[in-house]
Amino acid sequence: MNLSPLQKTRYEYQPKLPGMLRGGIAEICVKDGAPTQSVADQDKIKALFPNTYGKNEITFQKGTNTSEAKKQVVGVILSGGQAPGGHNVICGLYDAIKATDKNNVLLGFKGGPSGLIEDDFVEFDDAFIDAYRNTGGFDIIGSGRTKLETEQQFKIVTEVAKKHGLTAIVIIGGDDSNTNAAVLAEYMAANNTGVQVIGCPKTIDGDLKNEDIEASFGFDTATKTYSELIGNIERDSNSAKKYWHFIKVMGRSASHVALECALETQPNICLIGEEVAAKKMSLSAIADYIADSVEKRAANGDNFGVAIIPEGIVEFVPEFSMLIAEINELLAGEKTEKFNALPDWNAKYEFIKAGLTAEAFAVFDILPQFVQQQLFLERDPHGNVQVSLIESEKLFSEMVKEKLAARKAAGTYKGKFAAQHHFFGYEGRCAFPSNFDADYCYSLGYNAFMLIQYGYTGYLSKVSNLSKPAEEWVAGGMPITKMMNMERRNGEDKPVIRKALVELDGKPFKFFEANREKWAVETSFTYPGAIQYFGPAEVCDLTTRTLALEKGQA
Repeated sequence: MNLSPLQKTRYEYQPKLPGMLRGGIAEICVKDGAPTQSVADQDKIKALFPNTYGKNEITFQKGTNTSEAKKQVVGVILSGGQAPGGHNVICGLYDAIKATDKNNVLLGFKGGPSGLIEDDFVEFDDAFIDAYRNTGGFDIIGSGRTKLETEQQFKIVTEVAKKHGLTAIVIIGGDDSNTNAAVLAEYMAANNTGVQVIGCPKTIDGDLKNEDIEASFGFDTATKTYSELIGNIERDSNSAKKYWHFIKVMGRSASHVALECALETQPNICLIGEEVAAKKMSLSAIADYIADSVEKRAANGDNFGVAIIPEGIVEFVPEFSMLIAEINELLAGEKTEKFNALPDWNAKYEFIKAGLTAEAFAVFDILPQFVQQQLFLERDPHGNVQVSLIESEKLFSEMVKEKLAARKAAGTYKGKFAAQHHFFGYEGRCAFPSNFDADYCYSLGYNAFMLIQYGYTGYLSKVSNLSKPAEEWVAGGMPITKMMNMERRNGEDKPVIRKALVELDGKPFKFFEANREKWAVETSFTYPGAIQYFGPAEVCDLTTRTLALEKGQA
């Protein structure tokens, strides 16, 4: 296989572990913390997880290893979308397994949770693992979005585990995947299978986060990758001085990625979905907000700029959410076939007009036609609008264009406006992990095996104090149920991990809020440049601006 020079050198990078995990497996012991409870709905969560609820948080520390010595056969899966560093979680897990006993085994189940059900796996060895150290992607075993949630699935997984003599399963994934891990752990415990289940927190969206999980892995690398691209576009914008660039970034349910990229690059505009929802902003109000910046900059002779748009922004707009809810009802069941059979868009438009309330149709009617049509593209598996297919960056640039035309007619605006559009998503999901993510992910995997060795199940591998050098990181674990509450999903109340949204009273947003008025008018762009892997620690091991601000270090 032909390797780039960077690939060769990254294979040789030795990730840094937290201090208490250094020096050998025999020197790691457990310190018990306080018992836990779920973030809400305690009685309901406890009733659903009687065998795994309320356990203590734990941390590892230096001391004599008191765990039971036995052969470990561990299965691992990657679940959900790719995030930089996933390979290093597996590498850290493998190294800890083999450091404990070279006869221990790590099996990688292919294609995500379905690999467990279909018994499709590979047994890792040194050569296999070494080819994936410190690399991006999930191609080591692939990933998938199959959910482990039915009794039949659990029985099959139990049989597969029994067949291979599995002592534990590690699930590397986001909030839904780790919810599945908690449910699987409860099933395994309730049925006395002897199989432990451990989760690892992954999502570049940054919404698997709380007082215990300071950052989900992949967020650092993805936002650095997007920020490099945004900085490049800002420089181009400032050079050509003739385009407004509307840039959509990942973040369906939360705006963490958009906020971090704004902190890194200081664009003229960055929309934060959580603020839009809190202020009950309309589409028109958002367009006016952006148009105000365009007009003020034009008055200074600056007919260019950059606006960052989070992927899920329209779902935070109350009137748009109401419209989507009505469309979902309008096309429920067999009505979709009736709609699709209509001969052209004019006929479909009249069908929509007749089926929506006057309030919902008023919102629909202000949308550009291409967005109207995107609302009626292929449904998701539950028959709902796929909001991610809506080109919100183009929606807002079109609406701003109309606002500016009205202002020009009124004589209040005399500038020029031309837009360019970008969507940064896949560009960041499989990048070479930053040193931070390489270290963090390796530590999560290594730490996951320590949880297994000490007999824990239903726990999330936890590494904290992440704004400090790796030597000062704190490794341990917490019951996944601590993060859970009950939510309505597909007509049923289900236990799920609560998604973490941008906190409008948090330090990162407050810093952004204090500076955005200046950024909106002035050209305050900053240019982060490419991720650095070699050089001084203050450049190469730098954490996100979000985490630094949260910890009072920026």
